[in-house]
Amino acid sequence: MLEPINPRAPLATALNKIPFILQIVIGLIIGIILAVVMPGDKSVIPTFGTLFVKALKAVAPILVFVLVSAAIARHHKGMQTNMKPIITLYFVSMLLSATFALAMSYAFPSSFPVLAAAAGDVTPPQGIDEVLLNFINQAIDNPITALENGNYIAILLWAIGLGLMFRAANDNTKRVLEDLAQSISGVVRMVIRFAPLGVMGLVYSSCTAEGGFSNLLSYVHVIAVLLGTMLGIAFIINPLIVWTATRENPYPLVFTTIANSAVTAFFTRSSAANLPVNLELCEKLNLPKDTYTISIPLGCTINMSGAAVTIVILTMGAVNTMGIETDFASALLMCVASVLCACGASGVAGGSLMLIPLACSIFGIGNDIAMQVVGIGFIIGVLQDSTETALNSSSDVLFTAAACRRAERLKAQKAA
Repeated sequence: MLEPINPRAPLATALNKIPFILQIVIGLIIGIILAVVMPGDKSVIPTFGTLFVKALKAVAPILVFVLVSAAIARHHKGMQTNMKPIITLYFVSMLLSATFALAMSYAFPSSFPVLAAAAGDVTPPQGIDEVLLNFINQAIDNPITALENGNYIAILLWAIGLGLMFRAANDNTKRVLEDLAQSISGVVRMVIRFAPLGVMGLVYSSCTAEGGFSNLLSYVHVIAVLLGTMLGIAFIINPLIVWTATRENPYPLVFTTIANSAVTAFFTRSSAANLPVNLELCEKLNLPKDTYTISIPLGCTINMSGAAVTIVILTMGAVNTMGIETDFASALLMCVASVLCACGASGVAGGSLMLIPLACSIFGIGNDIAMQVVGIGFIIGVLQDSTETALNSSSDVLFTAAACRRAERLKAQKAA
């Protein structure tokens, strides 16, 4: 959730009265209007987009490193009952969601014409052997060098290792790491505050580049694929998972979580902001308090099916644009990486977009191109991020309830 700008400043007071989603929409519309009325090559407007992407590149590596480390470090041994099946449902859902997103990417391929000029600078890997070799080579890297160069595979592995070691540290040390994670997230919120200006510059650049306004049609296509995939997960994939766990009709529970959780999450665009709503819904569903008080905050951190979908589809859009031929095994590896990325997604708006470079790196797509994809993600984020948050947050309650009902069913069977 974005922190309000200093309310003492008159301009900040005015901006705080405008919902952030509306600010993004206004930036997008202004970018289109400016491209129509002043399409000159010497305009400084594209600089806003360039600076925004550069700021994202600067903060993303340390964000991933600290957030993943803190998430693992805060995990406590001996969690109360039902946590293992809940976590299993979280990860099964994310893996199936990423795989479904991959299938949708093949069925309805997207591309980004604005990135086509960079296609000649990419050397695609030749099959799964080279992908795995590149993965290993990138994984074994100095952490400082990895942070400097944006080597997200090494960053992720170092973060996991550090987080595991921090689990044995005392509580004060863990709090320092958690405070650092909160501070870095605060810096990200500051950067994302400039998203309306960045989107204005990026849209202006897209409209005035070769291909003009036709470039925006590719964004319409990719947002349609993203929303269609997330709706398919909400109404097909997740209900199948719930039915497998409970052997009951899943749709009453699905519709309850969508009506009471997804709707509010859609407008807040923050799983963290939707926590009180989810906790209250769990209480209404009469779920065990010692379970949902752990699973809901944990799900806010690691249950990110919508983020996995975003990462897969936007990455495959970059792959298609670069003309990279991918085999199924390489794409499946990217899906697994997307699930791992999603678990470290930031709680701020657009957090999943910051993790796209890791998935892109599997196919040899450099950080510069990947961050332009992140910029495109912010352009379509008005609908994408809201829908993604709604899917993520509502499924926290859905799978918590499913695991609890499964436990009740097994207990009844044993009693019988």
